Amino acid sequence: MSTLGGQPILILKEGSQRTRGRDAQAGNIAAAKAVASAVRTTLGPKGMDKMLVDTIGDVVITNDGVTILKEMDIEHPAAKMMVEVAKTQDDEVGDGTTTAVVVAGELLKKAEDLLEQDVHPTVITHGYRMAADKAMEILKDIAIDVKATDLKMLKKIADTAMTGKGAEAAKEKLCDLVVKAVTMVADEDGTVDTDYVKVEKKVGGTIEDSEIIEGVVIDKERVHPGMPKSIKKAKILLLNAAVEFKKTEVDAEISITSPDQLQMFLDEEERMIKNIVDKVVASKANVLICQKGIDDIAQHYLAKAGVLAIRRVKKSDMTKLSRATGAAVISSIDAIETGELGFAGLVEEKKVSGEEMIFVTECKNPKAVTLMVRGGTEHVVDELDRALEDALRVVSVTVEDKKFVVGGGAPEIELSLRLREYAASVGGRAQLAIEAFAGALEIIPRTLAENAGLDPIDMLVDLRAAHEKKKKTFGLNVFDAKAEDMLKAGVIEPLRVKTQAIASAAEAAVMILRIDDVIAASKMGGGEGPSPEEMAAMGGGMGGMGGMPGMM
Repeated sequence: MSTLGGQPILILKEGSQRTRGRDAQAGNIAAAKAVASAVRTTLGPKGMDKMLVDTIGDVVITNDGVTILKEMDIEHPAAKMMVEVAKTQDDEVGDGTTTAVVVAGELLKKAEDLLEQDVHPTVITHGYRMAADKAMEILKDIAIDVKATDLKMLKKIADTAMTGKGAEAAKEKLCDLVVKAVTMVADEDGTVDTDYVKVEKKVGGTIEDSEIIEGVVIDKERVHPGMPKSIKKAKILLLNAAVEFKKTEVDAEISITSPDQLQMFLDEEERMIKNIVDKVVASKANVLICQKGIDDIAQHYLAKAGVLAIRRVKKSDMTKLSRATGAAVISSIDAIETGELGFAGLVEEKKVSGEEMIFVTECKNPKAVTLMVRGGTEHVVDELDRALEDALRVVSVTVEDKKFVVGGGAPEIELSLRLREYAASVGGRAQLAIEAFAGALEIIPRTLAENAGLDPIDMLVDLRAAHEKKKKTFGLNVFDAKAEDMLKAGVIEPLRVKTQAIASAAEAAVMILRIDDVIAASKMGGGEGPSPEEMAAMGGGMGGMGGMPGMM
């Protein structure tokens, strides 16, 4: 609201809320800290799980940071920015989402202390940016090289990603499956697209029954019971066109005046479908995988020809099949050629947990594979799926970058010490912000200790002492409650997990700190209500219902 010659002028709509200056910053920081504290207890191998119940009563039990934040119905705009940090971390690396959110929350907490000492927000944000840039340099300096063929190290990276999640029971086997899957789909130039690793969940059996299928598993069944259940030396046709008669592109009417004409029309329709099936059979394909529908008459003719056919297969599965079998996805019936067929040693229909599934296996060089995940209950299988997704992503990132750092809070302690040295060389008010950044990074080893029921101060003192003696790889062993060489213990993670977590946490903290004015529009539930004049015209309420006018 502004005034002009004593006359008030309304700028914002009535009901809008505006928070300025220190109050706006305090509100945003409090919201961001609340989000960080919500996921903080899930960090590390001794982290706890959260049970999330949505509006329709579906239950999710997990300690995966990004899953928790996605399931939470968050409304505060600053809190939503913290969720974005977790989503970005998940999209880029697949792991370290909790780390990113917890670090962002701690950066804001430290900034709050500086704001109370009358340090200007722009000074803090400048210092944070300098500290983040320096942290990237230090991380690259302490990173260790790894070869894409070093399967032992890759298994340790998968192991670290799965630790603390529901996959503990069969971690050894699952790590083997993950590393094998990633190395099989890796391209020659070192890039890995984890989309080519299909994770198929099936409730039933135990975690130990999980397996890798060197090919693609499709959750479909044969379209006709008369088709063969299994085909060896399969020639596979991938078709993105419907196997049914073509309807006219324009609106047309056919005038039939006698039963003979109707029979001719139906016979012609059948003949057209038979021609399509003949083209499929002429290509020497004995397996037809169709992205669209297959007509009932076509199913009959295909079964007579001994072709195994499945229909309405997802586009993502078609892409994987194309990569695994070497077949091209053909978009027109007329374009079918023998040279564009794919090959698989075996295509068979098998029953898994009471459901029919098609297994396309024994491919010559399967650049697409399927991980079949089994477990006793749906919640177990879902959590296993999330753990495997994380492990697949971190192993693929390591294969691409060929660099890793140790875990257990070791990089954070090393960064904290080195940033404090750097802060002293910078001087001025920025030094305060860099020191705050250095202190904020210690939240990771502190949280690891707290979640394991250890004394965080004792553990931090031990870790600092080790790092001051140039033991850069010493982190916190939460099982034995002591500082230990994480490289020997095999607690390692990709370099990109740390660089992305610290960079996105710093960016989010800087963005929230730069906000000094929050203008929130009024919330009108279901549109604007009637004006007082309209209310009076309606008789002061709803037909004289007692108490209603007062409520309105």
